[in-house]
Order: sequence, then C-alpha cells, then structure tokens
Amino acid sequence: MARWVLHVDLDQFIAAVEILRRPELAGLPVVVGGRGDPTERAVVSTASYEAREFGVRSGMPLKTAVRKIPDAVFLPVDGPAYDAASAVVMETLRAHPGAVVQVLGWDEAFVGLTTAGDDVAEAVAHADAIRAEVLEASQLHCSVGVGDTTVRAKIATDFGKPQGTFVLTRDNWFEVMGERPTTALWGVGNRIAARLASHGYDTVQQLADASDEVLTEEFGPRMGPHYGRLGRGLGATVIDDTPWVARAHGREMTYQSNLTEAGEIEAAIRALSEQVVEDIRREGRECARVHLKVRFAPFFTTTRIRKLPEPTFDPAVIARTALELLRGLEDDRPIRLLGVRAEMVPPEGGYEPPRTTGRGGPAAADPSG
Repeated sequence: MARWVLHVDLDQFIAAVEILRRPELAGLPVVVGGRGDPTERAVVSTASYEAREFGVRSGMPLKTAVRKIPDAVFLPVDGPAYDAASAVVMETLRAHPGAVVQVLGWDEAFVGLTTAGDDVAEAVAHADAIRAEVLEASQLHCSVGVGDTTVRAKIATDFGKPQGTFVLTRDNWFEVMGERPTTALWGVGNRIAARLASHGYDTVQQLADASDEVLTEEFGPRMGPHYGRLGRGLGATVIDDTPWVARAHGREMTYQSNLTEAGEIEAAIRALSEQVVEDIRREGRECARVHLKVRFAPFFTTTRIRKLPEPTFDPAVIARTALELLRGLEDDRPIRLLGVRAEMVPPEGGYEPPRTTGRGGPAAADPSG
C-alpha cells in the first residue's frame, strides 16, 4: 500500500465561474475585481488566461489592468456565486472513493488517498478521475498535482495547468526542481529568496544542501529548518480533514475618495465594526483583541492591535478601541483604506495545532489558479 497527496486546483476559478454564467465571454480577456469599475480603487481578484497573456495578475490595481488591456471585460466580485461553485467542487472531492479532503480555499484542496500498490500510476488514475468528476459536477476544469508530500503535490499542480495532471515525488524532485530558483518553492517570495541568495543559496538544490545552522541564524529556529525542508520537498504526508476554526473576522474598505475629516473617519470605523460583530456573532465567540489596519495616502500601511479588558460583542467598544489605536498613530495624512479585525476568544478546548500544509480554511481564490 502507498499513501499519496493530491493537490486539486481549479483553473482560473473566479473567471471560470463568470464565464459559465456568460458563455459569450469565453476566449476574451476577463478581469474580476472590486465592483467591476476599473476607474475605482480596487484590485484584480482573478484574470482569465487570455488577460494574463497581457500581464494582468491577481492583486494588481484595476487601474493598471485597464491600461494593459483597455478592451478587457471587467466584472464585479460575486462572493456568493463563488461560494456556491466551490461547495459543489468540495462535495465532489469528498465523494471520491477513499478521499480525505482538506479545503485550502475557494478553489483548492488537498486530497489524501491510499492505493493498494505503490505504483504512482494508481494515484494518477485517481487524479484523472477527480478531474473528470469535478468537470461533470460543476462544469469547471481543474488541475491536479500528485505527490508524496503536500509540498510536492502543491508545486506539481503548476506544472499540470491548465486541465492536466503532473507527478512530483522524491524520485523526480531534484530532476524537476533542482536547478530552479528558490522562488519556485511554495512560500518563498522575492524577499526570502534574496536573503537565501545572500548566503549563496540561489537554487532549490543549493537550498536543499544548505546548512541548518546558517538557515537558523538567518531565519530563526522554526523557519530556518523549514526552508531547508522546502528545498528537499518535504512536508506533511497525511491530510487533516479537521474542520477549520476561524481565529478572527475582519472587514476592510478602500475608499474611492480619501478620508480626511474626523467625522467621516469615525463613521467608517463604526460601520466596519458593526459588520465585524455580525461575523463573530455567527461564530458565537466574543472579540478579545481589536486589530486596526490603516493605509494612508499615497500608500503607507500600518497595523495596530489592542487586547480588550473584557471580551465583547459590542460594536461601540470595538469601534472606540480602533479609533484610539488610530489616534495613537498621531498621523493626520489622508486615509485611503481602513480595516477592523476582531480576534475572538478561543473555542472550548482551544484550537487545533497549526497546520503546515496551507492557508487553513476557505479564503479568496488562489492567484496562481
């Protein structure tokens, strides 16, 4: 018997859902973000593959995207539609024989499987069957990475896109990944890569061979060895389907006109606080810490946190605390974004140990999809 990890990732998920609703958009550059108005302050949630050919990427300001593709189709974000489509896909994965499913977001999940033999062809057969099952149930295409760890499966998916299956295990890890830059690894961005490069670790193979002592000195006793393990493709081999429990809920808003007056700033924070309380009431757990996020014009962002004397569901207390945090910054520059986040009291029995396999719960679609 052999244990396998599959990473299932829906192709251009948000754009694909929109195209299902509007078939006439198939083959066109489609950009989804904000309210669908590229003249407003908002960012791209997902771009269709046709739009990506022009350099449009998730997280890019819509104003930049429209400069790259003036004739693109811009659509507003429709969270409920994506929730519904994602639910169909995740139920389809759970219905696959022998599957253990850990949801990572709207558009991706790990699937744990055990096969009778140790031939990877059996795992590939499961992957191909899952792609067909997802397509039949949802009319959405997905790609599947097959691996012997979560890290290898996650990275394999990119090689299979779109609409394909790719295998990445200890047998071909260094053949495929060894000479690639460290940014090819899951969780290694440009800043981490630059710090690795300062020690002579430019490629995946070099990182795999790196000294744990050097990595620990640079990144600390937890993250240092973690990056070394990433270089070797090591990760969890057992998928955890324990339901994810949120630690906090937050709301934020980018304002079309900068906030400058005290009254409008206070009103904005009150509105965000009331929305956050609605979210945490559904969880049944009070707010214990208030997080404030503020982005001053032109683009300077800072955050502050304060523990409350007593946990509460009172939006007035949360808003007052957020305002105190804002005033404590002693910064009177115009504000373009505000965010209020309520960190809740832990559930009875506490939280599960932190997962090392992904984001941990449903979230916005993966930009790389």
